[in-house]
Amino acid sequence: MAKVSTNITIDAEVKKQAQELFADLGLDLSTAINIYLKKAISEQGIPFEVSRETPNTLTAKAIADSEKGNDVYGPFDSVEALMEALNA
Repeated sequence: MAKVSTNITIDAEVKKQAQELFADLGLDLSTAINIYLKKAISEQGIPFEVSRETPNTLTAKAIADSEKGNDVYGPFDSVEALMEALNA
């Protein structure tokens, strides 16, 4: 099969991290991208779920409380309860 060169633009840090990961797997970036493309072709779509990252209800409330400056860690009834929460 004939090979062609393709240029893509990616974030420098993403590229660095991907190269480190693939090197640990014995692959170079080009081979890993070829694997992804072949998998996408065989599945006739992106070979993993693509969705927005939406926090669950508890996390969304904690984010909103934090943005409002509300105390998101307490109150605690005892030092033991605080330590238990910190170690959870």
